[in-house]
Amino acid sequence: MTKHRIYSISVASVYPHYIAKAEKKGRTKAEVDEIFPWLTGYDKTALEAELAKGTTFEDFFAAAPKLNPARSLITGVICGIRVENIEEPLMRELRYLDKLIDELAKGKAMAKILRRPAE
Repeated sequence: MTKHRIYSISVASVYPHYIAKAEKKGRTKAEVDEIFPWLTGYDKTALEAELAKGTTFEDFFAAAPKLNPARSLITGVICGIRVENIEEPLMRELRYLDKLIDELAKGKAMAKILRRPAE
């Protein structure tokens, strides 16, 4: 089976698009930067290092310090496909990230995006 092309694309090449999508809707780079550590466990320094290295999505998720167990709470449709029904693990991780960025751009509150319980 051939790997999907997105797996070999660097996170750094897509990262500015995530920021642009958020900023176009009045959100901030800081909010995008809050999503990455929540999902993957990379802190700000480690994320910047991975971006600088040109790490591919495949290697980025494979080396993620701590994938958030709450990510399984991410549901909904992205690119016409229900995230929770994606069977291929790496594609599901990518779509989790896409879904979180979409929710940010749609104006959802950060507590809801990051699946935090109501206080």
